[in-house]
Amino acid sequence: MPPAPATVDALVFDFGGVLVDIDFNRAFGAWANAAQVPASRIAAQFSFDNAYEALERGEIDADEYFAHLRNVLGLPLSTEELLAGWNAIFVGPLPEIEKLLAQLAKSFPLYVFSNTNPAHRTFWQSRYENMLARFAGVFCSCDLGARKPSAEAFLEVCRRIGMAPPRICFFDDRPENVLGARQAGLNAFQAASAADVRRALVHELRIA
Repeated sequence: MPPAPATVDALVFDFGGVLVDIDFNRAFGAWANAAQVPASRIAAQFSFDNAYEALERGEIDADEYFAHLRNVLGLPLSTEELLAGWNAIFVGPLPEIEKLLAQLAKSFPLYVFSNTNPAHRTFWQSRYENMLARFAGVFCSCDLGARKPSAEAFLEVCRRIGMAPPRICFFDDRPENVLGARQAGLNAFQAASAADVRRALVHELRIA
């Protein structure tokens, strides 16, 4: 027997990798051009380290992080040069995702939950204003003080939405975040395209 359809009353989407394509190589290229060094060198030295995670939890600000980044990369870049590269990672909406969101918004409240930082949030909330207008709320790790995949982060999002975890469906491109959401009690699926989202709704949840 196929599983019974889930009772889902809200849909939550990761931002980067599900709604909008992200490419950190664009940042490395911008910084390389500004510093006149190979982008491969910067790529080899950059990592999503403890300072990066602290930035996304709102524990340090951009100036502190950029000072750390100058030290790690060994580059005397200005704040303006670092910020330009930092914001260059956003490529654009994934194919067909805006069309799918328009359809889903007719039946569900939509939300975004992103591991992000204030500088990135300011940039993408302005650049993708029209797409984000379909969402009832946008939750950022730097405001919550917690990042995916921690249960604390997911439960706080559920609290702010005002729904129990089983009533919410979450989509993320990273398997560890999907696992974290499931451990917190949400319905969760890995998705890196509009087709992945639609497939989960139709074949797994049987709600669309």
